Amino acid sequence: MTSLRWRPAKLGFALALVPFLTVGATAQILVSANDNKAVLVNGANVVPANPAADTVSIIDLGVSPPKLIGEVKAPASVVGPPQSVAISRDESVALVTGAFKVDPADPKKAIPDNKLSVIDLKAKPPAVIATLEAGLGAAGVSINNAGNLALVANRSEGTVSVFTVAGNKLTPAGKIQLGDSKSGPSHVAFTPDGKSALVTRDGDNRVSILTIDGSKVEDSKAFMVGGVRPYSLEIGPKGDVAVFSNQGGGQGDIDVINVIDLKAKPPRIVDTISVGQTPEGIGMSSDGKYVAVSVMNGSNRPKDHPAFNDFGLLQVYSVSGTTLRKVAQTKVGHWCQGAAFSKNNKTVVIQCMVEKNLQVFDFDGRNLKPAGTVPLSGGGAGLRTAAR
Repeated sequence: MTSLRWRPAKLGFALALVPFLTVGATAQILVSANDNKAVLVNGANVVPANPAADTVSIIDLGVSPPKLIGEVKAPASVVGPPQSVAISRDESVALVTGAFKVDPADPKKAIPDNKLSVIDLKAKPPAVIATLEAGLGAAGVSINNAGNLALVANRSEGTVSVFTVAGNKLTPAGKIQLGDSKSGPSHVAFTPDGKSALVTRDGDNRVSILTIDGSKVEDSKAFMVGGVRPYSLEIGPKGDVAVFSNQGGGQGDIDVINVIDLKAKPPRIVDTISVGQTPEGIGMSSDGKYVAVSVMNGSNRPKDHPAFNDFGLLQVYSVSGTTLRKVAQTKVGHWCQGAAFSKNNKTVVIQCMVEKNLQVFDFDGRNLKPAGTVPLSGGGAGLRTAAR
C-alpha cells in the first residue's frame, strides 16, 4: 500500500474547445456532471457571482490517459451523493440530476431543484434530448440492467421518482414516499436482477428496500440501520453484496463505510470499516473485486478548523465475499466527489470540486500511481460508468 502526494494540475485548455472524438470499440464511457454554481470559500459552499452554466463531460475511460469525447450543458449539483449520473448498460443514454439551482429571488442562494436531463450519448456530438422533472432535491439516479426502468432519489421531499424507459425516451410512472420530507433519500441502486433496489436515507439513518415487478415499484417497508447518514451506495455485479458510506455528524470524527450481505434473508449489514472524515463517493469495479472510496479528510473545512487537512484521500479496498481489505491509499485534491474504475481495473479516477479536474491513477491491485489529470469545465460533482 502506498501513500503518494497529490500535485495540482495546470489547466491548459478549455474543454468547450475540444472537438468531438470518434470512439473505438474499446471505449468505456465515463460521465462527469460539473457544478459551476458552487465554490468552496474557506470551508463554505458559496454561490459565485454570475456562475457559468453547469456542464456534463463525456469521457473515454478505455484509453490511457482518459480522453474527452464531448460536452453538453445541463443542470448538475454537488449537493447529494456523486451518483447523480447514470448510464445505460449499452452506453447509449446518460441521466443527470440537478438537485439545486440558483434562487431566482436571491442570486447568492441555492434552492432545491427537480431536474433530470436525458443525454443521447450516441449523437455526434452528444446532446441533451429531454429535461424532465423528478422531485425536489433530485440526487442519486440509476437505470436497471434491462434498460427499461430508472429511479431517482429526491432528498428534499422524501420520495423516489419512477420512470419507464423505452430507448432514449423516459416517461414518469409515479413516486414512492419514504418517510417524511426530512428522511433524505440520497441514492437508489438496482440489484442486478432488477427485482429490488436499495435507497440510502441520510435524514433518518436508514437503508430502505424497494420491491420491483415490471414497472411497479413499492416500498417493502423493510429497512436496515447502519451508521449516521447513509449516503453513497454501490451493489456488486453478482447481487450478493453492497457497500455504502456514512456522511457522519460533520464534527471531524472518523466516519465509516458499511457492507450489506444481500444473500441474507432479509439483507443485513454485516461489517463496518473506519475510513476517515466524510467518505463521499463509492465506486465499485465492474467485476466486483474492488471498491474505491473518496474521503473528504477535512479538505472541505475552514483552514483554521482543527480537523482540516490540505488534501483528500482516495482509498481502494479488495472485496472477498462480505469482507473488505484496504489495499491502497493516496492523497488527492480538495472537496473530491465521485470515483470510478476502468473496466480492466487498471485505472482509477476521482473528481475534485476545487481543482475542477479528474485525477487519474494507475492501479496494479496494490498501489495507486499518479497518471495525470483531465480538466473539467466546472467542479466535478457526479461521476459514473455503465454497469458491466
